[in-house]
Amino acid sequence: MNENAPRRSAYARLLDRAIRILAMRDHSEQELRRKLTAPVMTKNGPEPIDAPEEEVEKVIAWCHENRYLDDLRFVQQFIASRSRKGYGPARIRQELGQKGIARNDIEQAMRECDIDWCMLARDQAERKYGEPLPTTFAEKVKIQRFLLYRGYLMEDIQEIWRNFAD
Repeated sequence: MNENAPRRSAYARLLDRAIRILAMRDHSEQELRRKLTAPVMTKNGPEPIDAPEEEVEKVIAWCHENRYLDDLRFVQQFIASRSRKGYGPARIRQELGQKGIARNDIEQAMRECDIDWCMLARDQAERKYGEPLPTTFAEKVKIQRFLLYRGYLMEDIQEIWRNFAD
């Protein structure tokens, strides 16, 4: 870009950046705000964004109006994605909270999802420890610790041995 060329408005630059960000994957509103206001890396190092807050608000509103930004859709896709990667409901709730999603939206989406958390916990345990699952106390504790770390609830973990007893 040469020195005489007019620069695009802050709104146009922010909108372009928002669309590029949302084209990669869905984001929560809080994530998008953080990324829009974060410094841009250039060949000279990080360069701060010189956009006023009202421009950011206009871009966020435009994204909502045109359905580029939808927190409920983001939550549903996030739950599906993280559960496919083997994470349990407690960890998914925590991560969604960190992404700025309201607790009632998280709970509503968790109730609406049709995921069998007990079966997922069993699959994770079998993947890690083999089939059949160990039945000695020390090995069960090891599996429980692993599944708790992955975010499964204790009731789902205990259900593994209740439903699938030898």
